[in-house]
Amino acid sequence: MTRKIIKVGYLARVEGEGSLLIRTEGNKVEEVQLKIFEPPRFFEGFLPGRSYDEAPDITARICGICPVAYQMSTVHAIEDAFGTIIPEHIKQLRRLLYCGEWIESHMLHILLLHAPDFLGLPDAMSVAKAHRTQVEAGLRIKKVGNKLISTLGGREVHPINVKTGGFYSLPAVARFKALEDELKWAKDATHKLLEWVSGFDFPDLAIDYEFVSLKNSNEYPFNEGSIHSNKGLSIEVRDYEKHFQEQHVEHSTALHSIRVGHGSYLTGPMARFSKHFDLLSNDTQQAASEFNVDVACVNPYRSIQIRTLEVMYAIDEALRIIKIYDDRLAPSVEVAPRAGTGYAATEAPRGTLYHKFEMNNDGTIKTVKIVPPTSQNQKRIEDDLRRVITDNIDLAEDKLTHLCEQTIRNYDPCISCATHFLKMTLHRR
Repeated sequence: MTRKIIKVGYLARVEGEGSLLIRTEGNKVEEVQLKIFEPPRFFEGFLPGRSYDEAPDITARICGICPVAYQMSTVHAIEDAFGTIIPEHIKQLRRLLYCGEWIESHMLHILLLHAPDFLGLPDAMSVAKAHRTQVEAGLRIKKVGNKLISTLGGREVHPINVKTGGFYSLPAVARFKALEDELKWAKDATHKLLEWVSGFDFPDLAIDYEFVSLKNSNEYPFNEGSIHSNKGLSIEVRDYEKHFQEQHVEHSTALHSIRVGHGSYLTGPMARFSKHFDLLSNDTQQAASEFNVDVACVNPYRSIQIRTLEVMYAIDEALRIIKIYDDRLAPSVEVAPRAGTGYAATEAPRGTLYHKFEMNNDGTIKTVKIVPPTSQNQKRIEDDLRRVITDNIDLAEDKLTHLCEQTIRNYDPCISCATHFLKMTLHRR
């Protein structure tokens, strides 16, 4: 009986440090380990004792790609603890800020991280040489997202204008109006990019996922809603820890999340798209139909199409909010600290991000719990790798390596980007 040990000593082009180990016996996969060995970052340890008004600027530093997600989950959780009521215009501006992050984050993934896998190219620079028109357009689209963040957030990375209760100040209407033409161009360019990525050769795979995302009956989910799944889950965010559990596994410093009694699940673009397609803009829905993107898509390799559609939606949503924007309204509401526990979940580009803040009466932080989407998806990634290896056990070493890379990239793990290859050692016995 043939035994294989596949070792990817260093998993490149992911944020942080990781590796992959696969053991097979004959046609059976015995073990799959997506090893995350980056050191702990201690945000939950050094937030306690600090004032609530410091928290948004601190949690933004968790990620340079999606700082808005961490800021939004933070302010929502603290406002929940304090009983703060946020007016509609501030809610809409928070959606606008999130639009900028979805645009820039998704475009980074689509162009530079994921596309090379489909094009048979070794890295992003090779894609830029072979497909210059698409890359230049995509980077310009990404820049529009960055401009939205800097206009409202104060700067492109780690925004500084977000506070509990709203924003420190609001930009003049003219600053947003100046972005409208570029957003309209970006929408047309995104449609062309969708045509491009829809022409990729997608490996054939169908997974019976449990999709988990926020649900808001009036809006495609960003900041608010309850937590739902396609397997019967329907809970308020404050009940998250009754239904989801983090588990330590020996091979990873990142905790694995499961739904209690059910196992692994998937959060992110595919979950949002499947559950809330009817809440996308009309043009986004039409584009999905035009390029045959199945509403019930369960092929993770096609997530690149869904991310592109979410970029189109975020552009439409940004244009909608800019049209109703009024800079004469108050940038924030008063916050009255009190003891209590607040819960929040928002939709980061990669999926649902959960925060719990326990607050003291003086407005200082007592305890914090943060569950990022990548840790929630990590067990699901391992499960999908097991399926992929099982289905392709006889592939040559180089092709199997590429397929493992491509499978991991489907989930856009929010880990620092490096180069675009894996070094794999395959022992056959």
